Amino acid sequence: MDFVFQRSYRGPLKAVLLDWAGTTLDYGCMAPAVVFIDVYKRKGVNITMDQAREPMGAHKRVHIQKISQIDAVRNQWKEVHGQYPTEADVDEMFKMFIPLQLDCLATYADLIPGTLEAIKDFRARGLKIGSTTGYTGEMMELLMREAAARGYEPDSTVCATDVPAGRPEPWMCLVNAMRLQLYPMEAFVKVGDTLPDIYEGLNAGMWTIGLVITGNEIGVNEAELKAMDPGVLERKRARAYTRMAQAGAHYVVDGIWDVPPLLDEINQRLARGEHP
Repeated sequence: MDFVFQRSYRGPLKAVLLDWAGTTLDYGCMAPAVVFIDVYKRKGVNITMDQAREPMGAHKRVHIQKISQIDAVRNQWKEVHGQYPTEADVDEMFKMFIPLQLDCLATYADLIPGTLEAIKDFRARGLKIGSTTGYTGEMMELLMREAAARGYEPDSTVCATDVPAGRPEPWMCLVNAMRLQLYPMEAFVKVGDTLPDIYEGLNAGMWTIGLVITGNEIGVNEAELKAMDPGVLERKRARAYTRMAQAGAHYVVDGIWDVPPLLDEINQRLARGEHP
């Protein structure tokens, strides 16, 4: 054959898949970070906030495991326990983590400013709203009740415990698509505040938008952000923008309030035959 024809989706966006902590609620993604620190402290190992945040976005057991693989943490663990952390140690810490996380989730459940306005915009466009999370199903039952009481109810929520593997694997995104009964994946946008959020969306064949100010990359709550030295904030912000872009995010913005205008641009790109 002299010519090959390729099928190309030219329709509009159909759905937005949102992360939870640091994206729609829990400004600064504080709830999991403080509990990771607490869990390690209870085992006699003091980890830093940066170490606690490094694997953010992963399934919580995987997150604990990845912290244990950081050289400084491994070495400190060996000094305290006489050996490097094992899988059994990770399992034990994860069991400790669950009730501690459940106890504090509601404390950090306030919606990030701009979330309800963005959701209203998505609904007005006729978009379905799905979500993915590294939290377990038990944790999400609590968090979804808190979010609903504040006016936010996505159409679908998939946890890392619902699929064979969490981020950066694409399975949570694909299960959302199945539950929403929508396709193709290039008609979806993934929005999140961690690098694994971006990898997850890309691996699922979706458009991706990284959020910088409200999430794990800056890692402070709204009051702390306002009190931060402007020069320090700008350096952290610039670093976060670079990290998100290098991870492959199609767009990087400060917060969820910046997302709606990008959907217009993505629709224009789809109409031209572009794909993620």
